[in-house]
Amino acid sequence: MTLDCIIIDDEPLALGLMESYVKKTPFLNLVGKFENAVEAMSTLKENPPHLLFLDIQMPELNGLEFSKIIKDKTKIIFTTAFQQYALEGYKVNALDYLMKPISYPDFLEAANKALAWYEMANTDHKEEGATESRKRSIFVKSDYKLVQIELDKITHIEGLKDYVKIFVEGEQYPILSLMSMKSLETMLPQDQFIRVHRSFIVQPKKIKTIERNRIIFGKEYIPISDSYKDSFQAFLNKYSIL
Repeated sequence: MTLDCIIIDDEPLALGLMESYVKKTPFLNLVGKFENAVEAMSTLKENPPHLLFLDIQMPELNGLEFSKIIKDKTKIIFTTAFQQYALEGYKVNALDYLMKPISYPDFLEAANKALAWYEMANTDHKEEGATESRKRSIFVKSDYKLVQIELDKITHIEGLKDYVKIFVEGEQYPILSLMSMKSLETMLPQDQFIRVHRSFIVQPKKIKTIERNRIIFGKEYIPISDSYKDSFQAFLNKYSIL
């Protein structure tokens, strides 16, 4: 899926940076950029984009005020240098909130959240048996490049503070990416992956052995914590013959 997006920021340098981020993100399509909200109004009204990267601190009409007149079809990601606007941003149902200076990993994490939201919304509007629009892959930032990972090849994921390790079939080493487990979890299909521990997410169909509350993937032993034991047991009950 490709998301059409617009950037609004009264700082030329910030506008240029965000434009460069959008252009190097494969699933984003830039359809407009503006230095103030007033200039953007007609474009947003005639052709509402999927996503709006919106600065808050702007003259004439600030981002928070402008967000209240935007149609629900467009999801908003606020950008600002002022922490005090975070709470207000979430009151108007912003999808995410980026603090300046914005790094590309933070930008990509927010963009992926938007992509996951739209793909989930599209799936909800289709029949359960439809599989054509099912998410088949995700893009993650690793070693200063974007890597596309096929979901069906992921065995499990491990969280390490600000990083995640994604274990993929056929790869000698896991893919390391700067993002939180919570953010990555929102990108994954809920019917395909399950969390079994604060630090681990697994793809159940890849599990071959479970021993003493541990899932075994080759030489990797993944603990099943008490917090997630009930939900994991419910999954096992559906497919187990005991």
